[in-house]
Amino acid sequence: MVNTIANEAAVVAKKKLSAQFYKKGITIALFSGLMYGFYSAFLTLGMTKGVWSDWYGVNSAGLSAFAITYLLGALGSAVNDTCSAVWAIIYASVKGKFGDFLRCINTTPGRMMILAALIGGPISSTAYVVGLQMAGSIVIPITALCPAIGAILGRILFKQELNKRMMLGIAICVGASFMIGSTSVAGDAPKGMLLGIIIAFIAALGWGFEGCVAGYGTSMIDSEIGITIRQAIAGLSNLIILLPVLGMMAGNVNLSTNLTIQAFTSGPAMIWLAISGLCAFVSYMMWYKGNSMCGAALGMACNGTYSFWGPFCCWIVLGVFSGIEGWSLPPIAWGAAVLMIVGILVIAMNPLDLFRKKEEK
Repeated sequence: MVNTIANEAAVVAKKKLSAQFYKKGITIALFSGLMYGFYSAFLTLGMTKGVWSDWYGVNSAGLSAFAITYLLGALGSAVNDTCSAVWAIIYASVKGKFGDFLRCINTTPGRMMILAALIGGPISSTAYVVGLQMAGSIVIPITALCPAIGAILGRILFKQELNKRMMLGIAICVGASFMIGSTSVAGDAPKGMLLGIIIAFIAALGWGFEGCVAGYGTSMIDSEIGITIRQAIAGLSNLIILLPVLGMMAGNVNLSTNLTIQAFTSGPAMIWLAISGLCAFVSYMMWYKGNSMCGAALGMACNGTYSFWGPFCCWIVLGVFSGIEGWSLPPIAWGAAVLMIVGILVIAMNPLDLFRKKEEK
């Protein structure tokens, strides 16, 4: 009898601990979405300060339209990812995991993380920054299509489940993206907004693919090590691969080197870019940690709330505190951002499960 009571008490205690662990995971995953919003805002703010204000100014510092649109966007992504990598390496060193980071690079999961970084860094992150510069925060909910794209790619590449509920969620996300895109055809839409939204779709596609690859890699190594590999490779690949290629496309192979040196030595801008790099690192780290605590599906849905937090943080940081015009969003875009969150939640899980879990507890 005593053993039975003790066992029942142990089961109740275990369920209570599991519930607390689950709720903490949701909180952490939600925090990752908030930090991604601040990363977007501080990155954009940094790219208005110091030498960046000259490059994007009226005279454009003698830069071509191609260099201003694409090379500077890639440079902003490279500086942010490099700062993020520095923060990640510092964190790994403090935690005593820097040696593990070096050892894991040349392993199968390490190479998978390198592949994820090459997709997410030079391709998706650059497309995201270029889209932000061309169309503003309206592109953020567009990039939040990545979970929907990831679900489709997971079905194609890894034969993962894609049921009717998930297809409904994808349809909701696509509908929300069309709502956002409809604002770009309005008569007062800024020049280049439509192209910026199209480029944002490229970011969503790359991040969806990266999510499939990174999910495999981090299933075999410490997620904190995986994030350090991802951020370090993303920063390096942007600096030594993408920027020189874009410099050659702009007609001057030395242009990217000169711009990179100027960007890293521009104090007023680097203050904000260092903060954006920290926010990006924390966002990724919290995303992986939240996934491990509440499940990848729900963690992905919680992180996807950046489709709301991104425009909100940009509006607060850039519009309200910095007084920069053009960062307010039309009501349809706010509604679409919330609808996108609903779609992501439907893809990740059956929303009714949240109520069932509550009832069970």
